[in-house]
Amino acid sequence: MDFDELFPSKPDDPLALLAKQDLGPLSQDELDARIEALGAEIERTRTHMAEAARHRSVADALFKR
Repeated sequence: MDFDELFPSKPDDPLALLAKQDLGPLSQDELDARIEALGAEIERTRTHMAEAARHRSVADALFKR
């Protein structure tokens, strides 16, 4: 599966643009900073997913018959 299959209908999506950026001109320090920033974004996304899952389970328990 290639990248275009993952994001076919969102050409202006920041993730799609990020994945298409040319890394060639970046220095080692810039690449390290990029990796650190992406790692922080991954952690932020995982935290949000966990909070959403907790919220969903509370809602499911509340509205369960």
